[in-house]
Amino acid sequence: MLQDLREHCDAVEECYEFMLAYAAQGLPRDSGSSSGEKLRGLLGRAAEAIALLPGAYDAAITDHALQPVDKHRAFLSVLARDAGDALAAMALVLAQPAISSQLVDNLNASIHLRALLTDLFLIDEIAKAAESSVSNKIG
Repeated sequence: MLQDLREHCDAVEECYEFMLAYAAQGLPRDSGSSSGEKLRGLLGRAAEAIALLPGAYDAAITDHALQPVDKHRAFLSVLARDAGDALAAMALVLAQPAISSQLVDNLNASIHLRALLTDLFLIDEIAKAAESSVSNKIG
């Protein structure tokens, strides 16, 4: 489950990094450009990952006995809220017939997406440490 959690985090981070580059291109719309097609694909993949994040974190808490469990459970509610808010913003952007660089720049600046990214950076580091701990016990 830690691996699933980390893969979801990676999908969102990859999308965000691409969105930074896309925003800098100054494109009026995504149609007709290879970067626009890639943007929609990465946004869709990130949206799927975001929808799965709370469940993956919940499973990791249980399956890997992450401690202290009460602190992880409390943060799970934060993650679920931030994921829902960021997902709503991403879905709104994906629903637009044309996605301009300016629209993506606004999404990048969204407090909702930034809150989720900060959550992911935190969780990703915790997952790395937990994986390392499991590896050390096995080795």
